[in-house]
Amino acid sequence: MSADTITTAARRLLTATDLRSPCPPVRDLIGPTDVTAAYAVQQLLTQDRVERGAVVVGRKIGLTNPVVQAQLGVDRPDFGVLFDDMDVTGTPIPSSMLLQPKVEAEIAFVLGEDLDGDLTLESVRRGVARSHAAIEVVDSRVAQWDISYADTVADNASAGLYVIGDRLPDAITPSAVTMTMSVGGTIASTGYGTDCLGDPLNALLWLAETARDLGEPLRAGHVVLSGALGPMVPVRPGDRVEARIGLGDETLATAVAEFAPQP
Repeated sequence: MSADTITTAARRLLTATDLRSPCPPVRDLIGPTDVTAAYAVQQLLTQDRVERGAVVVGRKIGLTNPVVQAQLGVDRPDFGVLFDDMDVTGTPIPSSMLLQPKVEAEIAFVLGEDLDGDLTLESVRRGVARSHAAIEVVDSRVAQWDISYADTVADNASAGLYVIGDRLPDAITPSAVTMTMSVGGTIASTGYGTDCLGDPLNALLWLAETARDLGEPLRAGHVVLSGALGPMVPVRPGDRVEARIGLGDETLATAVAEFAPQP
């Protein structure tokens, strides 16, 4: 894939972001399954954000849930970059920040140490300082969410914003949790820890290995959104989203996202 083609694809997505107007998919340029080309586009987008003053604070893992994979017609995880200005915890979210928002409930891990070198499920478990209930606001710069795997990877894994909620107990087993997410007081999505690659820690291990192999390992202090525990749901201005993570019927932690009414 030529550098010019990668740059053209990145410019298309950057223009969509800057003009607040969704664009056609980029698979006509990079193909629907070229992972290397897609991450090369994502890297250019990351470079642009950093040059504009954004700070990298972590990563998000996408497409870990079979239901979400089916929704988007893909069959493997991906990852994107989290920036400091994506954290909207405790802040009403204006529609001007988003194009085609949807929400997912998940577990966010905050790392207490670098995840590099030889990695195992136990080593990444030890590397987690704490975990939280979280809501990810996913958003696509691609019109009508018409995405292939390469489209979403190139578009920073369709990252938008995120909310960090209550801390989960340190002794929690992530694979054992249940999730209920309501929109406007009505239950809109449910799921289990096992719906995220069998265990959210499996997703963290996959990301840690992938990031290490790319020469950009996860670092202490990074936030990692580990992936959806249930189907993603569209949201509109004025919606209140509440995600509850628990064991059985017991709620252990809650995250809330408030979307500002249309001005």
